[in-house]
Amino acid sequence: MLRSTRITILACLLVWAAACKSSSSPSDLDDPSSLHAPKHGSSSGSAGAAAPESWAKGNAARESHTTRIIQEALESQGAWRWLHELCTQYPQRFSGTPGYDGAADWALSAMQAIGLSNARLEPVDVPRWERGEVERLEWFPERSGPSQLIECLALGGSPGTPPEGLQAGVVAVRSFEELARLGDKVRGKIVLMDRPFDRSDPNPFRAYSGAVDQRSRGAIEAARAGAVACLVRSMTPARDDVPHTGGMAAFPRDVTPIPAAAIGAISADRMREALDRGVSVNVRLTLSARTLPDVRQHNVVGEWLGRERATEIVLVGAHLDAWDVGPGAHDDAAGCAHALEAVALLSRLGLRPRRTIRVVLFANEENGLRGAEAYLEQHRFELRKHMLALESDRGGFAPRGFQTDAAASALKELTKIARQFEPYGADTLQPGPGGADIGVLAAEGVITVGFVPDSQRYFDLHHTRLDTIDKVHPRELALGAGVIAAFLYEVADLEDTLPRNPAKL
Repeated sequence: MLRSTRITILACLLVWAAACKSSSSPSDLDDPSSLHAPKHGSSSGSAGAAAPESWAKGNAARESHTTRIIQEALESQGAWRWLHELCTQYPQRFSGTPGYDGAADWALSAMQAIGLSNARLEPVDVPRWERGEVERLEWFPERSGPSQLIECLALGGSPGTPPEGLQAGVVAVRSFEELARLGDKVRGKIVLMDRPFDRSDPNPFRAYSGAVDQRSRGAIEAARAGAVACLVRSMTPARDDVPHTGGMAAFPRDVTPIPAAAIGAISADRMREALDRGVSVNVRLTLSARTLPDVRQHNVVGEWLGRERATEIVLVGAHLDAWDVGPGAHDDAAGCAHALEAVALLSRLGLRPRRTIRVVLFANEENGLRGAEAYLEQHRFELRKHMLALESDRGGFAPRGFQTDAAASALKELTKIARQFEPYGADTLQPGPGGADIGVLAAEGVITVGFVPDSQRYFDLHHTRLDTIDKVHPRELALGAGVIAAFLYEVADLEDTLPRNPAKL
């Protein structure tokens, strides 16, 4: 989402001044009669014109809007300014930290600068987990000699070790079934969950799904088997030794928590190779991680009000938090940049659709989804008015299209909209969930859509210190913002409301 200096901010505000409208009260969406969208001149008259009589004319109008939006996105590079500002001013945005609070205030100011109405902070109680200063993994040779230090990262939610650490032999497994078969051989050991990311799968997200249960449940299953700690091979196709952190599922009441840490793929391979040769692997893990009481933080919400059906909502979201090991440029500062710039583009071009586009930057996606849960409860009264929700949480790489859980009747209309992105290589519309934060809305029957950029490099960086702003290409980010903006505009401007999905009870 960005601008880095006061001068740049003022310059951008001057550019936006003609399209900005002062915020109205948070209760405006509750009372349709209180909504008075600003009138536009000739530049926005075509956006508010009556529906064309023929599909051909309607398609031409869509293509015209899309062309204008994407040209403006590429020319202005607004998405890059949002991204740069967020990542440089608030590089530490982990849930429960002052850095997140600063980022939320920044996002609120950004929405106000764009001209969004009802820009506000909505309260969320989030977990407070601290990594601590000590993350140390020592590998002791089978015979005498100095130990080797292995880079590691505690998994989110892990307890700490005793100050002197935990030292034990390592057993390596690639499935929970293999772990169960080892029986008492696991007791008192440190388990290495070593199922590799499937590099042969052309779909990196599918490969990630095939490995990530080791991170979420590995320590739980290792603890059930009597292990004293758990190491997890990082979920990445990269052939490097950079550890990837991530969240763990909460330990059940009947399982004593044990410490857990991620190690890089090269270190995991070395341990596996030693064990396969019959060489014992003995390590000492020392972590100072701890869990503190919950703290009050906020989702950040603002609206680009619709001109006719302002109580009907098309939501665009991303998560504002990031893991504590880096600035999270792709995950998910890029998604925040997409969401902010999408509505900024419509504001600058004077394009106001029939329905309201609501921007939600969610808290606590990475280690709890509390922001998503809070949004669901606080907006349950208007869920029937949510026509569609779109999420960007796959990075800022070149756009390839979207995926959706829309049923057949709505899917037909969304497919028409997606076709217009063929000249930009972004016309894919594949089946699939919209995203983690909007998943709670899907359960209520809201159609969800996920933005799909190219994903071949995403898991090289995901949840690591490498996810920095230099890994994001400004033009790819801008093109993604333009495609999202055009998609949102066309959906929000549909004459007929898309039929809802069946609620998932």
